[in-house]
Amino acid sequence: MRAIIGDRIIIRGRTVETPDKHGEIVEVRGPDGEPPYLVRFGEGHQSVVYPGADFVVERSDTD
Repeated sequence: MRAIIGDRIIIRGRTVETPDKHGEIVEVRGPDGEPPYLVRFGEGHQSVVYPGADFVVERSDTD
């Protein structure tokens, strides 16, 4: 998986009751766009994220 700063991410909820989490990649810490990523979530907090099977990257419009 490769990403660039500004790409949006979606982490799918594991159950029907769990909502998806949406965020924006603010820093790519791996080589050549690879994880881990520093992500700013809509709730205002930031977290280092290692993508799993429930992780989707949406390309930013700046490509």
